[in-house]
Amino acid sequence: MPPLTHPLSLTFRIGLAAAATAALVACGTTGPTKGSGNPGAAAQAKPQFIRPASGTTLARFNGKSNKGIDIAGSAGDPVLAAADGRVVYAGGQLRGYGNMLIVKHNETFITAYAHNQALLVKENEIVRQGQKIAEMGKSEADRVKLHFEIRKDGTAVDPEPYLSGRLR
Repeated sequence: MPPLTHPLSLTFRIGLAAAATAALVACGTTGPTKGSGNPGAAAQAKPQFIRPASGTTLARFNGKSNKGIDIAGSAGDPVLAAADGRVVYAGGQLRGYGNMLIVKHNETFITAYAHNQALLVKENEIVRQGQKIAEMGKSEADRVKLHFEIRKDGTAVDPEPYLSGRLR
């Protein structure tokens, strides 16, 4: 999606929200890939993820009511990019997620960062692992927390094994 230089219309923002939902489901937009110059290797590369916030885990992945993990924190705490990637969504149009970022890492993985009080990056921006991309908040949440998801081929997976280095 090209950068925009004018205010967004409501119709366009609704379309953008639909696109963000599609990104969560299908990982359908292009983003950076890692590889050795071999076109097949780039699609096969899997990022190594880091924990995006330092707080304790409030709620774990269960695949049904929680498609990620919830991490405790205080308003304004840094939210870090879990791996290198391209921001494919930055906004607050998806009900239940508040202010959210979606980062595409390659053709296999995306990560989502929800309930932020401030988004520090924009769509199409390249982010690097460990870069501060948002500030923790409680937008559309009962308390300050980061809701973090990893999606593999469009399906939510338990982030914990990826964050611990057991899966790549």
